[in-house]
Amino acid sequence: MNVTLCAVGRLRPGPELTLFNAYRARFDRTGRSLGLGPLNVAEVEARKGGGQAEEARLLARAVPEGAVKLGLDERGRLMTSPEFAALLARWRDDGRGTVAVMIGGADGLTDDARGQCDRLVSFGPMVWPHMLVRVMIAEQLYRAASILANAPYHRA
Repeated sequence: MNVTLCAVGRLRPGPELTLFNAYRARFDRTGRSLGLGPLNVAEVEARKGGGQAEEARLLARAVPEGAVKLGLDERGRLMTSPEFAALLARWRDDGRGTVAVMIGGADGLTDDARGQCDRLVSFGPMVWPHMLVRVMIAEQLYRAASILANAPYHRA
């Protein structure tokens, strides 16, 4: 099952990109034998003045055809890492070919974009910078693959 990260904004060179790439490589390597990955990235940028509605339109176009949509949003469900791993495994086992992880811009996802998601997940009630959220989801994808592989990375 492929995973496509559909995100507003471009992750520029710096510590976030370095960390993201490290977890992306780990996920791709660990997930391969489990039928997970690779992790692809589709970045979109709204033109000046386009706002949140333009971001939502661009995000919707970036989602691969037929993908199950996972929105990252502060109003989403809190999940443990094992629950997240089980969710990915269920989608994989149900024959879902692609998961699109949607990350909004500075103002998050629109109500319409949230409504189109199959699942909304939250990293907690705090608001996180959308560039840091990319690192966090890449790490959680790697952690999920590690859990499913019974590797020692995750210690509950």
